[in-house]
Amino acid sequence: MRSLTGINVIDNINLFLDGDGEKNKGRHKEERYASFDYCFNYFQAFRKRNCIEKLCNPENMQQSCLQIAFFLASWGMFRGASPLLQKSSKFYNQLIETIAETNGSRLWRIDLPYDNDDIDLLIKAKEDFHNALEKSLEKKASQILVTKIMLGVYGNVPAFDNYFTKGLNVCKFNRKNLEKVSDFYLKNKQEIDNYKPIYTLDFHTGKSTKLKYTKAKIVDMVGWIQGVKLQEN
Repeated sequence: MRSLTGINVIDNINLFLDGDGEKNKGRHKEERYASFDYCFNYFQAFRKRNCIEKLCNPENMQQSCLQIAFFLASWGMFRGASPLLQKSSKFYNQLIETIAETNGSRLWRIDLPYDNDDIDLLIKAKEDFHNALEKSLEKKASQILVTKIMLGVYGNVPAFDNYFTKGLNVCKFNRKNLEKVSDFYLKNKQEIDNYKPIYTLDFHTGKSTKLKYTKAKIVDMVGWIQGVKLQEN
């Protein structure tokens, strides 16, 4: 069934979750797509306990940095000439401090569809993360890096990587394209909302938790798979 935007939303979700049996192994407990689940579970657990500021406490800082670092590595951010290859997990200290400062922020509650205030906060968060990373990278952090972090921590935006931006025909992370992502969700709301609930996988058991994927995360999956399809054709 084709969606209102000409993208087979259900097929793309299923391909992401189940794989195609070849290059894409799907979201299984030992495959790389599950790295999102473990990272998202970790940060959302602090939110659930209403103690986000404790992310950067001495007893948690190393684990917080490692969660972000491995998620990024697993999702392709350590390959090629990436400057992250030259950094240890300690590099993420300032980033974790920036995340911890968002305790109580609406950022943790934003999901699709976005209103104007949501978009303002998302753009500001992107700049805050840029600033936190730029001081150590000594260069401007890419929008791919920043949006992958925002996805892994908050689940409030898709990751604007090469496949996603190609799949949904968006380029820069800005107001226009966030509105376009929001419009994509609204046009496909029925299919996305009626899809069976997708729960994150638990690291220890490999079974489903009670934490659901956000709508922004589902759109991320749809757009990413669409970009892969376009690349292959």
